[in-house]
Amino acid sequence: MPSAPKITSGAPAGLPAPCDEDGGGARRRARWLRPPDRYWLRLTAVLAVLATLVRAPSFLRPVWNPDEGYLAVQARMLAHGGVLYDTVVDRKPPLLPWLYEGLFAVFGDASLWPLRAAAVVAQLGTALLLASVARRRWGNRAGAAAGAGYLLLSIGLAPEDTQAASFGVFMVPWTVLAFWAADRRRWALAGLAVAGAALTKQTGGAALLPVLWMLGNARRAPEPTGGIAVLRLLAGCALPVAAVAVLTGPSRFLFWTVTGSGSYASASGAWGVALGRGLGNAGILAAAGAAFVVPTVLTLARRGSAERLPADLWVWLGASALGAAFGFQFYGHYFLQLIPPLVLVGVAALRGLPRWWPAATAWTVLASAAFAVWGLTAPRTELDHADAVAAAVRARTGPGDTVLVWGMHPEQYWLAGRAPASRYLTAGFLTNFSGGRGGVRVGEEYAVPGAWRTFGEEAALRPADLIVDDSRGAPYGPALTPTLKRMLDAGYRPVDTVGGAVLYARAPALR
Repeated sequence: MPSAPKITSGAPAGLPAPCDEDGGGARRRARWLRPPDRYWLRLTAVLAVLATLVRAPSFLRPVWNPDEGYLAVQARMLAHGGVLYDTVVDRKPPLLPWLYEGLFAVFGDASLWPLRAAAVVAQLGTALLLASVARRRWGNRAGAAAGAGYLLLSIGLAPEDTQAASFGVFMVPWTVLAFWAADRRRWALAGLAVAGAALTKQTGGAALLPVLWMLGNARRAPEPTGGIAVLRLLAGCALPVAAVAVLTGPSRFLFWTVTGSGSYASASGAWGVALGRGLGNAGILAAAGAAFVVPTVLTLARRGSAERLPADLWVWLGASALGAAFGFQFYGHYFLQLIPPLVLVGVAALRGLPRWWPAATAWTVLASAAFAVWGLTAPRTELDHADAVAAAVRARTGPGDTVLVWGMHPEQYWLAGRAPASRYLTAGFLTNFSGGRGGVRVGEEYAVPGAWRTFGEEAALRPADLIVDDSRGAPYGPALTPTLKRMLDAGYRPVDTVGGAVLYARAPALR
């Protein structure tokens, strides 16, 4: 967490001092005419290098987790005429699928490197916004510490959760922008950022809580914010969401992002598994971020901690914790939104513990290096399996054939270069299976409402040329899914087995 040189403020030589006679216009013009701030030039260069280094492992694999595979397949389907929330479905908002689609259109869809690069930019932007908040409140050193500390801690979870170009990575910049804007009383921008966060991942909407807190305090300040600020905030939040809902279809948008995931969002019957995973991931993050956690605990134990640790940061941290807990799945990438407020709280605490700076810096750097090494050396078991299945699919199908992968790894479609036979890219939509719950509440009766009817219509209109049963003993296998078993028995025959996955070709009579 490097320190940075001090700078002086005020108007440069030869320029008149800013004034307020024209409502701030002169001040704004003077700001644009000032020479570049060396602090930001230097810090941006350092943080750009650091962001590239900590995310370097992300470029070394074609795909990190099923979320990336799902997004890549969605983007291909959209590019070939698919309709979001109709013939292309997911339980997530649309911004990231659209980003994948846009970058694929520009750079091609054979590799995820454009998304990896975009993730570097997203993390750099997050770090710079945090640095801006910290510098405004506590000075140059705190700004540099917040920016660098965030990037080092941003990979402080399992690599499949941090190195993937997935929802959490692209949601976090919006949440930090919301806080940054509210800190400057830019309420329309704060609302727009909250909307951007929620339209990237639903739990990003938790950023509204600290923004509302800051708005409430601003209205009680000696120079209070008027009612127009409330309208700006609400408009900033509501208008983008309403526009996206109209664009994608209000009822479909509401169903796929809110109301259609009731069974999936429940941890009923699997609380032990969920809480164990949550405690495990929280422990990993706490160990990686000990340089921020320990000083915070020590500061809380002292008198006057409220002055050192501002309330708005605690509201932000608490809201982020609620977002991470929502749905009770507790996957590692759910914890990514905790990192920005945790870093700011930690930097605020370290200001009162000057002797802790060297140790905090050393721990954060060493921990980040350890997680980077983990990313470079993590096992490729599932990726190797997906590659092998994809190769078998390519060998037994042509470019125009459709495939149904009955499993939880949609990246197999993308790696094979074959179109899905169904809009449901994982068996989870039709059985409610989730690795977060194991075998609890799994079966056709727990499917997304109406999914089996739609699935049957798809199969009748154009049966899959090849079905891959990749359940590998999971509780959603064909033996436990009667409708799928009848489909296989009536029109398909096994032709190959790859790493436990069984490939079924359509019977000649049905072609």
